[in-house]
Amino acid sequence: MIEVGVIGAGRMGQPIIGHLARKGFRTLGSLAAASEVMLVCVGYDDELRKLFPQLAPTARRGAIVAVLSTVHPKTVRELAGAYAARGLTVLDATMCRGGRAADEGTLLCFVGGEAATVERLRPVLGAFASDIVHTGTVGSAQVAKAANNLILWACLVADHEALALAERQGVDVDKLRQALGMSSAANDALAKWGTQTMAWADDDMAIVAQMARECGLKLPQAEVTREICRALKPVRYQLDKYGR
Repeated sequence: MIEVGVIGAGRMGQPIIGHLARKGFRTLGSLAAASEVMLVCVGYDDELRKLFPQLAPTARRGAIVAVLSTVHPKTVRELAGAYAARGLTVLDATMCRGGRAADEGTLLCFVGGEAATVERLRPVLGAFASDIVHTGTVGSAQVAKAANNLILWACLVADHEALALAERQGVDVDKLRQALGMSSAANDALAKWGTQTMAWADDDMAIVAQMARECGLKLPQAEVTREICRALKPVRYQLDKYGR
């Protein structure tokens, strides 16, 4: 039995705790001193940075701290470097596929860290993730999540525009969506139409924008998608209001 501490029992953290308990892990509400592995599900970079000084003094030496939150890659890298001397191994294990997948235990986890550490962590992540991909060094999982988000939000906007156009032209949108799901236009946002909350859209896209600025990369489509998503969030899936 491995003692696993979970910090942040929100929309994603709560079902993760349930899956861990059902798979036989001793699951703790962030009791650092008793935890061999800690899973961190807080919301933002500043929350993560404020957490570690509170966490480190009581944490076990040799414990693994996996950051499940979507944050800037440099935040995880800096924390990994700063707390290695204190005996903590910090890596990132970002989550994809959303709340429903968290409920079902079918999340996709990108994991950034040393290969041996990722293998030690794999059984824990496997309690709630059906797919686990080692993306490289610490911070690389955040980069993978950023790439995922770029494509997800672009697809979500394109789906709205395509279906809004079809509706205005008198086509049965439900039948068309099913047909598109079998075509070259198929995408996950279309398959899960009506279920995406867009709760983290603006925060996640702000991270992507910052990452691009820091490496001197222009992402013109991402910039447009970000602006559209801001307007889309309150009227998502209401095709009669799109483009008005």
